[in-house]
Amino acid sequence: MSQSGGGNPFEGEAGNPFQDPGIIQHQPNTDYATLDVYNPFDNSGLPPPYQPTAPTIPSAATVPVSEVPKKPNNVEPKNYGSYGTKDATSAATADLLKRQEELNRKAEELDRRERELQNAALSSGAARPNNWPPLPSICPVKPCFYQDISVEIPVEFQRTVTIMYYLWMVSTVALFVNFLASLIWFCVASSGASGFGLSILWTLIFTPCSFMCWYRPMYKAFRSDSSFNFFVFFFIFFAQDVIYVLQAIGIPGWGFSGWIICIEAFRHSPGVGIFMMLVAALFTVVAGLGIIMLKRIHSLYRRTGASFQKAQAEFAAGVMSNQSVRTAAANAAAGAAANSFQAP
Repeated sequence: MSQSGGGNPFEGEAGNPFQDPGIIQHQPNTDYATLDVYNPFDNSGLPPPYQPTAPTIPSAATVPVSEVPKKPNNVEPKNYGSYGTKDATSAATADLLKRQEELNRKAEELDRRERELQNAALSSGAARPNNWPPLPSICPVKPCFYQDISVEIPVEFQRTVTIMYYLWMVSTVALFVNFLASLIWFCVASSGASGFGLSILWTLIFTPCSFMCWYRPMYKAFRSDSSFNFFVFFFIFFAQDVIYVLQAIGIPGWGFSGWIICIEAFRHSPGVGIFMMLVAALFTVVAGLGIIMLKRIHSLYRRTGASFQKAQAEFAAGVMSNQSVRTAAANAAAGAAANSFQAP
């Protein structure tokens, strides 16, 4: 070996195998075509020079419109709302509000029944203790009735019964104020003596009788859907409305401080006349409200399905279920049978 063992045999151009003339002449040149188009079996010598061809771009006029690629649109269309959408939303909202009202009514009805069951459980199956009139425990007179509108009256009738209860209380207050006005008028004019005496009588009679004769039948009618109590209420409350109108008119000597007698009181004393005018206005309000409530309860009565035939059936059932009536009827039948056997 001409070189020492520590030298590099590939150093310099003489030792570089890639510098061999046979290899250099076959290296690719940019002036000629690549090996992909070179045919080694062609005897024409070197390959032809490489001449790149310009790409042909089709003009816009020659390309059909249908073949033009469209840019994909991935943006979703936005819905800015329309009248149809607003109407649908309003209808859905109204439907939800209606359902909410129905649920509230059902919840109130369930609450009423729950309280009724609780009261029945507390009383251990016995009759409910009387709570009206609400008298103090030290009073020797005890309550006579049990009354609870929120428990005993259906929800759809509670407002009507409550208004009638307030009407009875306002009429009672009007009678008491009428008594004071009649007393003042009697002190001013001696001709008001008869009216003052009758005002005391009307206050003592109408206060309990109005409660017993028309308010309690109305309460029972709505509580148990009783046709008989409805008829009793209509008959008596119609007469009560007539009395309310007479109270508002104020005929002298009848014990009512209405419009006619308050005009006469103005001639003697303006102060007494103004006070009696307030009483007349109160009587007028009571009379108007009584007529309105009579018509309203009559319309409710027609929707409940009550009838005169049902009232007759309820009356017959009530009479026959009364122990005193049955005892009297049995005694009368026994006496008639005994007389028939004793007859010759």
